[in-house]
Amino acid sequence: MRSFRRRPGRPPGLAAALLAGAALLGPVPAAAAAVAPCPGLNRITVPGAEKQISACLTDLTTAATVASGHSVAADFVGLTSAGAKNPTGVPGAQIDGYFPDSSTFNTAHGWNHDSQFVIRLPEHWNGGLVVAGTPGVRRQYANDYAISDWVLARGYAYAATDKGNSGATFYQDGVRPGDALVEWNTRVTQLTRAAKAVVAQRYGRAPRRTYAAGISNGGYLVRWQLENHPELYTGGVDWEGTLWREQGPNLLDFLPPALREYPKYAATGDAAAHDAIIAAGFAPGSEPLWDYHAKVYWDLTQRIYREELDPSYDGAAEAGTPFCAPGTPACDADYDYASRPRAVHRAVGRIALTGRIGRPLITLHGTLDTLLPITEDSDVYDELIRARGRDRLHRYYRIEGGNHVDGLYDAQPGLLRPILPCFRDAFEALEGWTTRGEAPPADATIPRPATGDLANSCSLTG
Repeated sequence: MRSFRRRPGRPPGLAAALLAGAALLGPVPAAAAAVAPCPGLNRITVPGAEKQISACLTDLTTAATVASGHSVAADFVGLTSAGAKNPTGVPGAQIDGYFPDSSTFNTAHGWNHDSQFVIRLPEHWNGGLVVAGTPGVRRQYANDYAISDWVLARGYAYAATDKGNSGATFYQDGVRPGDALVEWNTRVTQLTRAAKAVVAQRYGRAPRRTYAAGISNGGYLVRWQLENHPELYTGGVDWEGTLWREQGPNLLDFLPPALREYPKYAATGDAAAHDAIIAAGFAPGSEPLWDYHAKVYWDLTQRIYREELDPSYDGAAEAGTPFCAPGTPACDADYDYASRPRAVHRAVGRIALTGRIGRPLITLHGTLDTLLPITEDSDVYDELIRARGRDRLHRYYRIEGGNHVDGLYDAQPGLLRPILPCFRDAFEALEGWTTRGEAPPADATIPRPATGDLANSCSLTG
């Protein structure tokens, strides 16, 4: 998509580092990082790619690829808890590259080119493919620790995309409001089709099953793909996907009240401010997480998505402080999505979800998600699916104590629990559902265990 600059943005800071991944991947990995060429690897062509490079590696997991330059740890910082354990030692081939695009936010490999992708092809293939879109506004390696390592060890080929633009100024891509987010969906579709063709070239046959998987914005992409391109997938796992609805709720509804009321609550413990944050959708019991989210996530998230969908709403908050005083003209803390012009709602409508899924979907959402509150997101999406008569294709598990990013478990181990092991249990349930006809457990709130290795164990049966 054509890139243009709508307006100067604020420096990204800590929140952007967490959303986008702080470090930049260096030049194309040297040949010394690879082993002897995999048979036929140089004959594989990624359909539609403008550039691709290939390497045959002794280990496709992050245990080796971070050191060899075939992944970057900063891209997945904070997404998993420190205690999460991953498999290692998966030999195979990796293809990095990009599709034609005119925007240049992604500087990985020194390419300065968006629509970058990574495709990994394990030596011992199980006949399947997993496709992932990245969370937040991170790049193509963001799911490497949370998803890629584990599915590769199970024998799946794996593919991921940067969604066509990345970083805290992603909204500068596109021409019309919403263009940058629309591109996210088309890039995942594009990569899925290309990765299927690559798998067929590498192994001599197309994948028997193709799953979509993702966290946060990646979960949104799973939802959208299963609604709009079910023919490409066998099923999907949606880990706290973002909900966009033209009439709401969406994050432009519930983040401004938190921005407006939190300074009063933080300063004085104001009960009315507290109750207003709860009324916006944030869960009782999540209060210990509010300060972190106020400093890192709420303001930045509101600002960059409002910039994308409602760029005409500019004002005093652009230049400076994380929070605006109540009543400040054109301040995001006073933003009121419901009263914005029809054009803004139409922009959201371009990326809206309907609930009309066409393939089996498992949704996971933490009850203490303090960025995308569960009652304003996955609870609503589950209702949309039911209203469309598609609930036979859906399982929904509310993870007690789950938060939006597992990394916060390390700071709040007595309050939270990581969702990663529940994702893995859900993926196994999806495999059984789609290959053997074994129905997953019924929808449920999965209780938080009082003891045990919460970083590595979860059962959807409770």
